Amino acid sequence: MALSAQSKELVRLDLFKRFKTVFLRESSCRSSLKGVKKSGGEPMVLTSTAGESGLPRYFPQVFAKLQAMRAGQLDITLPDGRIFRIEGAEPGPVADLIIHNPDCFARLVREGDLGFSDAYLEGDWSTSDLQCFMDLIHMAAEETYDGFPGQALARAYERFRFWMQRNHRSQAKKNISYHYDLGNDFYALWLDETMTYSSALFKTGQESLERAQQAKYASMVDQMGAKPGDHVLEIGCGWGGFAEYAAKERGLRVTGLTLSQEQYDYAKARIARAGLSDQVEFRIQDYRDCSGRFDGIASIEMFEAVGQKYWPTYFNCIRERLRPGGKATLQIITVADRRWEVYKKGVDFIQKYIFPGGMLPSPTVLRHQIEEAGLRVVNSLEFGESYDLTLRRWHEVFNQRWDEIQPLGFDERFHKMWNFYLTSCAAAFKTGNCDVTQMTVAHSDAP
Repeated sequence: MALSAQSKELVRLDLFKRFKTVFLRESSCRSSLKGVKKSGGEPMVLTSTAGESGLPRYFPQVFAKLQAMRAGQLDITLPDGRIFRIEGAEPGPVADLIIHNPDCFARLVREGDLGFSDAYLEGDWSTSDLQCFMDLIHMAAEETYDGFPGQALARAYERFRFWMQRNHRSQAKKNISYHYDLGNDFYALWLDETMTYSSALFKTGQESLERAQQAKYASMVDQMGAKPGDHVLEIGCGWGGFAEYAAKERGLRVTGLTLSQEQYDYAKARIARAGLSDQVEFRIQDYRDCSGRFDGIASIEMFEAVGQKYWPTYFNCIRERLRPGGKATLQIITVADRRWEVYKKGVDFIQKYIFPGGMLPSPTVLRHQIEEAGLRVVNSLEFGESYDLTLRRWHEVFNQRWDEIQPLGFDERFHKMWNFYLTSCAAAFKTGNCDVTQMTVAHSDAP
């Protein structure tokens, strides 16, 4: 059937509109690719959000912020299959981020890094290599992650929750039990044979974790200057690893304090099996309630659980419990001075889920607290690289033994939570955002 002149004109206009729409769409797509090649039928990798429609809310803002990344590479795969790449100018970790629920970008903007962390636990995003992703994010902390502080109301809510967990005597016991009373069987499955839950001290990085933990204990006693027969107070005795070493290998008498019933029971049985009960005593006691004076004091990564409000109290106790001429060696995790102002204003994943009530000092703040208490720093040994290696070994064994851990009553959310905890901590030490020190102190008027 022949078309009228008017019908022909309508068809021509319709074809022109369709061609124009397709042409503009293809042109927009090509402009966002910026020269990235497509190969083997794989999805194209985009390096710009310009001209892209249907993007998740806040994703363009997040992507723009991530462009400040100096090193490494991050590929973000959206639920619709589009892949966006951020690539720094310098070499670094190559990581990926797979988005399952696009609301995670809104949570990052609204709630900051803690909201994004929660989104991981809820399955809103995943990655093929969590450790690699953490290494990349911590490397770029100043340029990128700090750009998402969260909205004021969300920050205030988390700070209030954190304040409610401050370490007065009754709350301190609850906070310690929350973490350390998960069960001795749980920790025994992935810690080394010494049952030591603190950084080892590696010399080469090739030695076993057990040997590196013994080296850490030896360093503590050496710096303290304790001699056979001396009486040492250990604030936060854990499962008794240091006490056993100090008594068996160095001939010391040890009084160890803990707030964890699980640790107390394990440590007491351990020392009895070793035949050292005449040299070692354990107490379920708050450090603030301890009396007497000691030739030396050891405290291994207990200070982190004290809480900022009680830092002066802790160091006053060190001064009062230390005999004249004695020294205390304290193994303490620190947050880098450059990170302190950002860190102290917020609540992070570790404080919310792993160590409620905990707080890290910066090196400068730590030394100031020591001096204010009438003590002086005799020596310090920093070994953050050892903690990075310690955490990576824990993470590896934790996942190797997960099939044995899970039947103890732990679900997949707990599995993800601890993977997030171990990998983020390892990355913090690897990048220098955190460090660990063995700091030896004495009375300020001591020679």
